[in-house]
Amino acid sequence: MTVILTEKAAFRLRTFLKTAVTETSEKGVRVGVKDGGCSGYEYALDIVDAPNSDDFVYEQDRVPIYVDPKSDPLINGVVIDFVESLTQSGFVFSNPNATDSCGCGKSFSAGDCTPAAEPCS
Repeated sequence: MTVILTEKAAFRLRTFLKTAVTETSEKGVRVGVKDGGCSGYEYALDIVDAPNSDDFVYEQDRVPIYVDPKSDPLINGVVIDFVESLTQSGFVFSNPNATDSCGCGKSFSAGDCTPAAEPCS
């Protein structure tokens, strides 16, 4: 499986999906990467209406997960968790494909295929 959700992450994502669902909805979570961030790639996590025709479609703990073909090899095996503490609250990514990552945890590089990084602001 490309994406692994912890129990806390799956619970949070199901909560987001419940508030967004309509009767004819295929709402799911799009997990991917985009060029950017201080290490070259930035994680993307969005609630979407339906998968794209070329998406890989997975389901874990009643959470539909959609991954585009470009992102799939970069996030294969990524573990998504949800943390809550005094200093941080949100989704965090543990990516076995990352060769380097930003201190914020939202950006990573993956060897020679990494685009140019953008300075943190």
